[in-house]
Amino acid sequence: MPLPLDIRLMNALSVVLLVAAGVSALLALGWWGLQHPVFGLTRITVLGDVGHNNAATLRANVVPRVTGNFFTADLGGVRKAFKEVPWVRDAVVRREFPNRLRVFVQEHRPVAFWGSDSDTTLVNSFGEVFEANPGDVDQDGLPRLVGPQDQSAQVLAMYRQLAPLFEGVDMGLDRLTLTARGSWQAQTDTEALIELGRGAPEEVLARAQRFAQTVTQAASRYGRRTEAVLSADLRHGDGYAIKLRGVTTVSTDTPKR
Repeated sequence: MPLPLDIRLMNALSVVLLVAAGVSALLALGWWGLQHPVFGLTRITVLGDVGHNNAATLRANVVPRVTGNFFTADLGGVRKAFKEVPWVRDAVVRREFPNRLRVFVQEHRPVAFWGSDSDTTLVNSFGEVFEANPGDVDQDGLPRLVGPQDQSAQVLAMYRQLAPLFEGVDMGLDRLTLTARGSWQAQTDTEALIELGRGAPEEVLARAQRFAQTVTQAASRYGRRTEAVLSADLRHGDGYAIKLRGVTTVSTDTPKR
């Protein structure tokens, strides 16, 4: 037999009141947690790459910008604050109960300078351009890459493929340029200017490989080594033209590779 209507209404009301009391208790507990000093952030632990910024320096730059406590701190904002510190490429921020943050920092690893000789920007190992104090950079051995800003990764990828070819013939690659028209130019540590031309990466690499495989023999025909190469134009379909230091006479039977 069904319960009378008034009893059912009283039971339903009791359930509603019980739920309301539970929600109120949870809200009160949450408010207490948000306000209680035990959850106030007391420490930020910095781990990972700290070669150019020690942990104390990083904390000093970031802590003034951190607001809230363990529960309310904006982790995205903390991450952004770390990424704005020089040399920091990325940061992963995690909460550490009850009142700490743990941050894993990744620094930029410079592999080349970027832009004109007056520019102090750098390219990291991911092909990303970043700003840094040039005084903090070990400049020995870093090449210079030049090209459109949005193609830094492409220029770095090409450099990584070309550099071993030139090193194999004692011509270290000091500079690689991608012009606005899509043409590649290289400059070696022997001050030779190499015109690599335009085309797909595999086409440019094929021309560079042909040059690397034959330039030693071509220079030796004039009693020279590869360090005597002043310039080379690899844009010819059936070979390339070279200019050698100390060789000024050109005739129709000049070897062409």
